[in-house]
Amino acid sequence: MGSLRIYMETKGFKRIALKRINTNHFEFKAKVNGIKGSFILDTGASNTCIGTDSISHFKLQVKASEVKAAGAGAGNMLTQVSINNTLQIGKWIKKNVPFIIFDLSHVNEALHLAEANSVEGILGADILKTSRAVIDYGRNCLYLKE
Repeated sequence: MGSLRIYMETKGFKRIALKRINTNHFEFKAKVNGIKGSFILDTGASNTCIGTDSISHFKLQVKASEVKAAGAGAGNMLTQVSINNTLQIGKWIKKNVPFIIFDLSHVNEALHLAEANSVEGILGADILKTSRAVIDYGRNCLYLKE
Protein backbone atom coordinates (compact mmCIF):
# COMPACT_ATOMS: atom_id res chain seq x y z
CA MET A 1 0.00 0.00 0.00
CA GLY A 2 1.30 3.48 -0.93
CA SER A 3 1.52 6.43 1.40
CA LEU A 4 -1.38 8.76 2.11
CA ARG A 5 0.80 11.72 1.18
CA ILE A 6 1.58 10.42 -2.29
CA TYR A 7 -2.05 9.50 -2.89
CA MET A 8 -3.40 12.87 -1.75
CA GLU A 9 -0.84 14.87 -3.68
CA THR A 10 -1.56 12.93 -6.90
CA LYS A 11 -5.23 13.85 -6.41
CA GLY A 12 -4.37 17.56 -6.28
CA PHE A 13 -4.47 18.12 -2.52
CA LYS A 14 -2.03 20.49 -0.83
CA ARG A 15 -0.24 19.22 2.29
CA ILE A 16 -0.07 21.54 5.29
CA ALA A 17 2.11 20.77 8.31
CA LEU A 18 0.37 21.23 11.66
CA LYS A 19 1.78 21.71 15.14
CA ARG A 20 -0.01 20.01 18.03
CA ILE A 21 -0.24 22.38 21.00
CA ASN A 22 -0.92 21.80 24.71
CA THR A 23 -4.71 21.99 24.26
CA ASN A 24 -4.48 19.14 21.72
CA HIS A 25 -5.53 21.52 18.95
CA PHE A 26 -3.46 21.87 15.83
CA GLU A 27 -1.89 25.28 15.22
CA PHE A 28 -0.64 26.57 11.89
CA LYS A 29 0.34 29.80 10.18
CA ALA A 30 -1.86 31.27 7.47
CA LYS A 31 -2.11 34.45 5.45
CA VAL A 32 -5.30 36.45 5.25
CA ASN A 33 -5.21 39.03 2.49
CA GLY A 34 -1.43 38.45 2.32
CA ILE A 35 -0.86 39.08 6.05
CA LYS A 36 0.48 36.33 8.33
CA GLY A 37 -1.34 35.13 11.41
CA SER A 38 -1.73 32.13 13.73
CA PHE A 39 -4.77 29.87 13.57
CA ILE A 40 -6.02 26.72 15.20
CA LEU A 41 -7.91 23.94 13.47
CA ASP A 42 -11.28 23.23 15.07
CA THR A 43 -13.48 20.64 13.37
CA GLY A 44 -16.27 21.54 15.82
CA ALA A 45 -16.36 25.19 14.74
CA SER A 46 -19.09 25.68 12.14
CA ASN A 47 -17.36 28.62 10.52
CA THR A 48 -13.90 29.99 10.04
CA CYS A 49 -13.47 32.91 12.42
CA ILE A 50 -11.16 35.81 13.08
CA GLY A 51 -10.99 37.75 16.35
CA THR A 52 -12.31 41.30 16.48
CA ASP A 53 -8.92 42.52 17.64
CA SER A 54 -7.39 41.30 14.33
CA ILE A 55 -9.68 43.27 11.98
CA SER A 56 -7.11 45.98 11.28
CA HIS A 57 -4.20 43.48 11.31
CA PHE A 58 -5.72 41.58 8.36
CA LYS A 59 -7.20 44.74 6.75
CA LEU A 60 -10.72 43.28 6.83
CA GLN A 61 -13.81 45.08 5.63
CA VAL A 62 -16.56 44.11 8.08
CA LYS A 63 -20.26 44.59 8.39
CA ALA A 64 -22.74 43.76 11.11
CA SER A 65 -24.27 40.32 11.26
CA GLU A 66 -27.45 39.15 12.94
CA VAL A 67 -25.87 35.76 13.68
CA LYS A 68 -24.91 35.11 17.30
CA ALA A 69 -21.84 33.01 18.00
CA ALA A 70 -21.56 30.30 20.62
CA GLY A 71 -18.72 28.04 21.58
CA ALA A 72 -17.09 26.22 24.42
CA GLY A 73 -17.13 28.58 27.37
CA ALA A 74 -19.04 31.39 25.68
CA GLY A 75 -22.40 31.97 24.06
CA ASN A 76 -24.72 34.51 22.48
CA MET A 77 -21.82 36.69 21.27
CA LEU A 78 -22.33 39.44 18.72
CA THR A 79 -20.65 38.84 15.38
CA GLN A 80 -19.64 40.67 12.26
CA VAL A 81 -18.86 39.25 8.84
CA SER A 82 -16.10 39.95 6.36
CA ILE A 83 -16.41 38.71 2.78
CA ASN A 84 -14.20 38.59 -0.32
CA ASN A 85 -10.98 37.72 1.50
CA THR A 86 -8.07 35.56 0.38
CA LEU A 87 -6.90 32.74 2.66
CA GLN A 88 -3.56 31.05 2.09
CA ILE A 89 -2.33 28.09 4.13
CA GLY A 90 0.98 26.83 2.83
CA LYS A 91 0.57 26.39 -0.93
CA TRP A 92 -3.24 26.15 -0.69
CA ILE A 93 -5.06 29.36 -1.65
CA LYS A 94 -8.75 30.19 -1.64
CA LYS A 95 -10.32 33.47 -2.77
CA ASN A 96 -13.66 35.01 -1.81
CA VAL A 97 -13.47 33.58 1.69
CA PRO A 98 -15.99 34.83 4.26
CA PHE A 99 -14.97 35.09 7.90
CA ILE A 100 -17.14 35.37 10.97
CA ILE A 101 -15.66 38.06 13.20
CA PHE A 102 -16.16 37.91 16.96
CA ASP A 103 -14.35 38.24 20.26
CA LEU A 104 -11.88 35.35 20.61
CA SER A 105 -10.63 36.44 24.03
CA HIS A 106 -12.19 33.38 25.71
CA VAL A 107 -10.33 31.13 23.23
CA ASN A 108 -7.02 32.92 23.79
CA GLU A 109 -7.53 32.88 27.55
CA ALA A 110 -7.94 29.09 27.44
CA LEU A 111 -4.84 28.79 25.24
CA HIS A 112 -2.88 31.00 27.65
CA LEU A 113 -3.95 28.86 30.63
CA ALA A 114 -2.66 25.81 28.76
CA GLU A 115 0.63 27.65 28.11
CA ALA A 116 -0.05 27.92 24.38
CA ASN A 117 0.27 30.98 22.16
CA SER A 118 -2.67 33.21 21.26
CA VAL A 119 -4.24 32.93 17.81
CA GLU A 120 -5.87 35.39 15.46
CA GLY A 121 -8.34 32.88 14.06
CA ILE A 122 -9.95 29.47 13.86
CA LEU A 123 -10.23 27.30 10.75
CA GLY A 124 -13.68 25.75 10.87
CA ALA A 125 -15.90 23.19 9.16
CA ASP A 126 -16.99 25.54 6.35
CA ILE A 127 -13.50 25.60 4.81
CA LEU A 128 -12.76 22.00 5.80
CA LYS A 129 -15.87 20.77 4.00
CA THR A 130 -15.57 22.86 0.83
CA SER A 131 -11.88 21.99 0.45
CA ARG A 132 -12.52 18.27 1.08
CA ALA A 133 -10.10 18.30 4.02
CA VAL A 134 -8.34 15.19 5.25
CA ILE A 135 -6.55 15.34 8.59
CA ASP A 136 -3.66 12.95 9.11
CA TYR A 137 -3.49 12.79 12.90
CA GLY A 138 -0.58 10.35 12.82
CA ARG A 139 1.65 12.69 10.84
CA ASN A 140 0.24 16.02 12.08
CA CYS A 141 -0.78 17.37 8.72
CA LEU A 142 -3.81 18.55 6.81
CA TYR A 143 -4.66 18.06 3.14
CA LEU A 144 -6.83 20.63 1.36
CA LYS A 145 -8.02 20.72 -2.24
CA GLU A 146 -8.38 24.02 -4.09
